[in-house]
Amino acid sequence: MSGEESAKDRKTGWLDNLIITKRMLGIALIALGMVIVIGTFAVDLFGVGKWGGIGPSQRLAIAGGVLIALVGVTLIPLGDRPA
Repeated sequence: MSGEESAKDRKTGWLDNLIITKRMLGIALIALGMVIVIGTFAVDLFGVGKWGGIGPSQRLAIAGGVLIALVGVTLIPLGDRPA
């Protein structure tokens, strides 16, 4: 039986014991917000849109990215508590 138990123990992966903390979630949200903001400016830089300058859709995307990043900033001080 001990052979069966050790095989069963080996089947559990590292994801089974992973606990996402509020700090980790905050860092991920900050990174996501930054990617959204930088990506929105990159669209304008490479001239993908019809018009020059920042349009209304891009303003909404930038505001959303900043909002997501700000939510992430508020989660970081909460530390290692599970999310």
